[in-house]
Amino acid sequence: MATSHRHDDHPEHPPHEHHQHEHPTHSDLAAALDLDAELVGDHLDDAATLIVEALGGPPARIVDLGAGTGSGTEALARRFPDATLLAVDSSPAMTETIDRRARAAGLTDRVTTVVADLDRGLPQMRRPDVIWAAMSLHHIADAGALLRSAATALGSEGVLVIVEMAGLPRFAPDDDAGLRALEDRCHAAAARAGWEALADWTTTIGDAGLEIARDRTIRVERADPAAQVSRYAVHWFSQFRHRLDEPAGMLSRADVELLDTLIDSAQPSSLHRRTDLRLVAERRVWIVRPIRADGGVE
Repeated sequence: MATSHRHDDHPEHPPHEHHQHEHPTHSDLAAALDLDAELVGDHLDDAATLIVEALGGPPARIVDLGAGTGSGTEALARRFPDATLLAVDSSPAMTETIDRRARAAGLTDRVTTVVADLDRGLPQMRRPDVIWAAMSLHHIADAGALLRSAATALGSEGVLVIVEMAGLPRFAPDDDAGLRALEDRCHAAAARAGWEALADWTTTIGDAGLEIARDRTIRVERADPAAQVSRYAVHWFSQFRHRLDEPAGMLSRADVELLDTLIDSAQPSSLHRRTDLRLVAERRVWIVRPIRADGGVE
C-alpha cells in the first residue's frame, strides 16, 4: 500500500470559519464515512499519538461525538485497548450500526452507544479523558455552545480532539492536467460556496474557554486499492456536480457537463474506470484543553 504522511504545525491561526449546515442523508454519509475511514483512517494513528502526548499516557474513557458508522470508534478502541468508549450520534440507525460493529469486533464490553441530538447539548457521561469530535463539529448549529459544554464535561486533565478537513481531497495524477484544472475550479467554487467541511474552529475554540495544546495537519497520500480510490473520487466529483450546480450555480455549464461524464459509469472516460488516480487528503487536528480561571490550562 502506497501511503505517506506529512505533519505541519500551525503556529498561527487565521480567523476563517464557515458555519453553513447542510446535512447529507444517512445513507450518503455512511458510505462516505466508510470510504473515508478505509482510505484516510491512518491519520487516526497520528492523532492518537498527539492524545497520548497531551495526556501523558493513554486515555481510560473516550466519548466519540457524532460517531456515524462507528469506524472511528472502533479504531480508537483498537488503538487504546484498555479504554471504554461512548459513541454518540443523533441517528438510531447509526448507533445500531455501531452496536453491530462492536459485536462483530468483540468490543461490546468496552463500547456503548447513546442516541442524542448534540444541538440540544451533551448527553450524560462520566468525566472522559478524551472527547473526540471528528468531522462532526461542522454539523452542529451552535458549535461554540457545544465546545463550552465539552470543556465542563472533561475530566481535570482531559482533552477535546477536533478533526476536520484541512482541504478537499485531490485525485488527479501528475500527468492529467485537465483533471487537475477541473479539481482546482471545483475547489475554488466550494470555497466560494462556504462548504462547511472546510471549517476552521480556532477562534471558536478560544471563545469557548479552551486553549490549543496541539494544532497539526496530517497529510495522507495513497493510490491503492485503486477501486476504492476510484469510488471515493466518484463520491467527491458527484458532490461537486450536485452541490455546486443547482441551486448554487457555482460552476460553468461546460464543467457541469464534464462532471456528468466523469461520474457516469457507462462513459469510457468515467472515473469509475480509472486505475491511475492518486488520493491526497489532509486532516487538521486540534488538541484543546479548558483554560483555568487563573489563566493556566486545567
